[in-house]
Amino acid sequence: MNTVVEEGRVEPLTGLRRTAARRMVQAWAAPVFHVTVEIDMTAALRTRERAPGATVTDAILQASARALVAVPEVNVHVGDDSVTRFDRANVGVAVDSPKGLVVPVVHDIGAAELPDIARARADVVSRAREGALTRDDITGGTFTVSNLGMMGVTRFDAILNVPQAAILAVGATVPRYVHREDAGLWVPTAEFTLTADHRALDGATAARFLGALRTELESTAA
Repeated sequence: MNTVVEEGRVEPLTGLRRTAARRMVQAWAAPVFHVTVEIDMTAALRTRERAPGATVTDAILQASARALVAVPEVNVHVGDDSVTRFDRANVGVAVDSPKGLVVPVVHDIGAAELPDIARARADVVSRAREGALTRDDITGGTFTVSNLGMMGVTRFDAILNVPQAAILAVGATVPRYVHREDAGLWVPTAEFTLTADHRALDGATAARFLGALRTELESTAA
């Protein structure tokens, strides 16, 4: 009996997909490591109460930017033989668009308030999905957040967005039973995993960054 194998269709990578593929190859060559923490999301889930129109993602962007200010060693680009440090926290957010994964950047938000971050994030994400991003929208990023929590993913390791030194992978918020002050209770918790380039960062620096991120997200301050 002869077996007929259907031939596939060749679709060349073009545009954003071609650029993304090239960068992923570069990222895969970097000596990375991963650090994960669990964060109580009780305060973050009240984001809309503190800033109508804002989302949990906006709270994560704000917390990430403030953590970059607190631990500036993470707010860098990595070259072959150098590290470029930045004073401004320009945080990219990974977006699934019709043309593939894009990472528009919310610029200079190290000291920004939540409503301003929410408006800027909503604008670039909307234009990303419409295919209307400009070059300025996708350049200048110093750090990236990839949130798959809304898709039910509890934990994952993100690939570096080179030349950035780190990227944050955000998992779904799920209830976990924890003990506090001699009592057990259910707490909405999410896992945050930092992928870091070991040429620029070490484990202690990554841990300090995640600690600062946890402090920001577990705070009730807007």
